[in-house]
Parts: sequence; structure tokens; C-alpha cells
Amino acid sequence: MSVRVVLADDQPLVRSGLRVLIADAPDLEVVGEAGTGADAVRVVRDVQPDVVVMDIRMPGMDGIEATRQIAAGPGATRVLVLTTFDTDDHVYGALRAGASGFVVKDMAVDDILAAVRVVAAGDALIAPGVTRRLIADFVQARESGAVRSARPVAGITEREREVLTLIGRGRSNSEIAGELFITVATAKSHVARLLTKLAARDRVQLVIIAYELGLVTPPG
Repeated sequence: MSVRVVLADDQPLVRSGLRVLIADAPDLEVVGEAGTGADAVRVVRDVQPDVVVMDIRMPGMDGIEATRQIAAGPGATRVLVLTTFDTDDHVYGALRAGASGFVVKDMAVDDILAAVRVVAAGDALIAPGVTRRLIADFVQARESGAVRSARPVAGITEREREVLTLIGRGRSNSEIAGELFITVATAKSHVARLLTKLAARDRVQLVIIAYELGLVTPPG
């Protein structure tokens, strides 16, 4: 069964290029397009795709607000933000709004298609070059008071706190297992419980929560 994709970008040439790329992938299918954030929300409501490939900078409602509305709405549509530069000022805002991934347009074609598949499968993905910007945006948001200082964490065990800290440092499940001397299956179980207890959509939001709680300190 194909992954159903909606393309949201205000540049028709970009949408056309992505549509051609996806058409060559037997497991992916474009089921809708949008040129504004408002159109993206409407199209998602109408066709209920698996993934929206979302540009941030669009006229009217931008990609961040569109992502927020899509993430808060019914259905299981996930958002993969695709932007021109890995220094985009809105990385942190897009991820906090509910995006499950963030990649740049100059990535290799296979990597972009792989990102769509990863997000559709329920995982999260941040392009390596974006991580530095995510941290910088977090620091700026924290200094401006935009970061929430409180989050319900009463039910987290000490082991889960250790796992959350390692997630915040970018460790994979296998790396977490190695550092804590547990099995990969046990690491996955801890991650699943954290997602439930913290009401997080995916691993990206767990990274953000780890920063919010001060478990991980951005480099100075």
C-alpha cells in the first residue's frame, strides 16, 4: 500500500519537481497539493494523507501554523518540513508545532524520499545539519521566555529520566542500550513509555522535552 503524500509549497516548480520524484517511487503517491498553509490544512482535511511535505515560508498562514493545525486535528497525518536552508529561523517553532521531521531541499533525492518513508512509518527525522540550528533556536526561545518551564513528569522513573537524557543527546535506541547496559528491546520499551507519559508525538518532541526540563544543556 502506497504512502499517501500531500505537497505544500508556494512555488509551483518545487511542487512539480517533488511530484516527479515521488511518481518514480513505487511506494509513494501524491494525493494533493497546496500553495499556502491554509490550503494545506484544507487539503489534509479532505484527503487525509499519511504525510505532508511542508514548506515553512508561505503567504498568509505559514507552514508552522499549518503544521500546528494539522498536528492538532483528527487523523494520523504527519508533517515533514522541507525548507531551503538548514539555518532557517523557524526550525524550533516547526518542531514544537508538531512536525515529525525537518530536512533541507538540497538533500539527495533518495534521502528526501527516505525521509518521507521514515516519517510515514511513525518515526522522526532531523537532517544532521539542522540539529545545530534546533539547539540555537531552543536557546533563543528559552532566553525570551517562550519555552515552557513546567511539564508533567511525576510518573517518570529514574531509568526513564536517564533514557530521556540520552534521547536529548541524540542517541539511538541501540546506543542507549549500550550506554545503560540494557537490551535494545528494553530501550525501545522505555522510549514507548516516555512517549505515552509525556504525551509526545514522536522522538523529536522527546528531544525538545529533554531540553525544556534541563536534562540536556545546549552548548554555550
